Amino acid sequence: MKKALIVAGGWDGHEPQKCAALFADLLRDKEYEVEVSDTLDVYLDAENLQSQNLIVPIWTMGHISDEQFRGLSEAVKSGVGLGGFHGGMGDSFRSNIDYQWMTGGQFLGHPGNIKDYTVQIGAEDHEITRGMGEFSMHSEQYYMMTDPGNHVLATTVFANGLEEAPWVENTVMPVVWTKSWGNGKVFYSSLGHVASDFDVSEARELTLRGMLWASR
Repeated sequence: MKKALIVAGGWDGHEPQKCAALFADLLRDKEYEVEVSDTLDVYLDAENLQSQNLIVPIWTMGHISDEQFRGLSEAVKSGVGLGGFHGGMGDSFRSNIDYQWMTGGQFLGHPGNIKDYTVQIGAEDHEITRGMGEFSMHSEQYYMMTDPGNHVLATTVFANGLEEAPWVENTVMPVVWTKSWGNGKVFYSSLGHVASDFDVSEARELTLRGMLWASR
C-alpha cells in the first residue's frame, strides 16, 4: 500500500483541516495509507518521510525552519512526490526562496477577490488533464510569480474585476503545472481557496490526479 503524508496548518482562512480531510478520504479511496500532521516538525523525521510516496502540504504563510525545510527538500529530491494547491503550497513560507524554487511559484495577489473566471486546459494529452475541457470557477483567481521551467498544463486569463490592478488585463497566468525537484515529481494547482471550491468536479479531479501523478 502506498503512503501519503498531509501536513495541514497555517492560516485558517484556507480551511487547512477541511481540505486535509477531503484529500485524505480521496487518497484512501485510491488505497493510500494517509497520515495527517498538524506540525512542521514532521519534516524532521527523515525515516518517516522516506517511507512516504507522496507529501501534500496545506500550510498557508507561516515560517519553516532551515532544518524543517531541509528535511522536506531532501525527501522530495530523493524521489518522494510533492503535490498541493492554492495558498497551502503556493503561498507558504514567504521568506524561503528555496521553498518557492521547489514548488515552482509564489502567490502575489488575486485582483477582483472572489470572482468568476475560466480555466483553460493547455495539455490535453497529459495524464493529469486528459479528457478535461475548459471549466469555470467562482473563487480567487491567483496572480503568481512562476518558474519559467514549469510544465504548464492549464492557464487562466485575467479579464474582469480588475479595478485594483487594471494593468494585468489579458495576462495569461499558469494555473496548473508540474516540475522536478531532484528525483521528485512536483505538482501544483492554484485552485482551492476553500474546501467547497472542490465541489467543482474538474477542480477536485484535476488536483487528485496531480497528486497521484506526483506520487513515487
